[in-house]
Amino acid sequence: MSVTPERGNVILASNANMVAERNDRSIGVILVQTGRLKPHDAEQIMRLQREQNLRFGDAAIQLGLLTQADIEFALSRQFDHPYLEHGRSAVSDSVIAAYSPSSPQVRALSALRSQLLQRWFDHQAGHTALALISSDRSDGRSFVAANLAVSFSQLGKRTLLLDADMRHSNQHVLFGLPANWGNTAGLSAVLSGRSSYEAALHPILGLPDLFVMPAGAQPPNPLELLERQPFHKLLARLKEQFDVILLDSPAATEYPDAQAIVMRAGAAIIVARKNTTRSWGVRGVSERVNYPSTAILGSVLNDF
Repeated sequence: MSVTPERGNVILASNANMVAERNDRSIGVILVQTGRLKPHDAEQIMRLQREQNLRFGDAAIQLGLLTQADIEFALSRQFDHPYLEHGRSAVSDSVIAAYSPSSPQVRALSALRSQLLQRWFDHQAGHTALALISSDRSDGRSFVAANLAVSFSQLGKRTLLLDADMRHSNQHVLFGLPANWGNTAGLSAVLSGRSSYEAALHPILGLPDLFVMPAGAQPPNPLELLERQPFHKLLARLKEQFDVILLDSPAATEYPDAQAIVMRAGAAIIVARKNTTRSWGVRGVSERVNYPSTAILGSVLNDF
């Protein structure tokens, strides 16, 4: 996990290079506590900062002691907006929200997140789960689900990404989970009574509010597992523990699983790929899952 500093700043004592607590969190403290900066280098930066009236980051870069990436890392921790660094995590680079929080794609995801918070998510009302569905397997549904889950977790929402696609699962690959881990402790093992749900929750290192439950080994009866009571009971337990639960699902034109998933979640958004998904495909998916007890919140056009 990422090292989160105590809620306190420090004073670097020049005579002994020692760290003492104060009442705020500074960039220098965060970088020292995470091992990116030595205390004596921090003192050197602070001296230049005072002499030339510079910001800490500008002084550090001028001295060649830190990079812009180091400064952005510290700022993300300072403002409780965690993200990962390329080459230091098993999470796939395609989960762009985990690596590039200021990119145009992530800004679009943030806008989607805001709309969903306004239109659906309300823990007190029981509106915690949301299914992501699509017409075809190539529409990018898993990509949108993964990045949206990261985006919610960066907001401080305790978030679970549940891979309910037990036909062609992908979330364990996107988040770099061990190849054999989900086989014994994934969703299929939980629903068949071979594993506890606690054992199937995988925390994502560096993103402290994000958990992934992989689909697990492919069972011979995915639809039946989703339609039985254990899945309903599982979601009920998870809703007590998480603010946001996003459910990835199989392609709706290939399998009927999405209908069962939406029924259990209570709401869904439809993912379509730009210049690929046909409008009749989106309409068909909407008609399949349009039940009186469920809400279709809209569609997302994936251009990635």
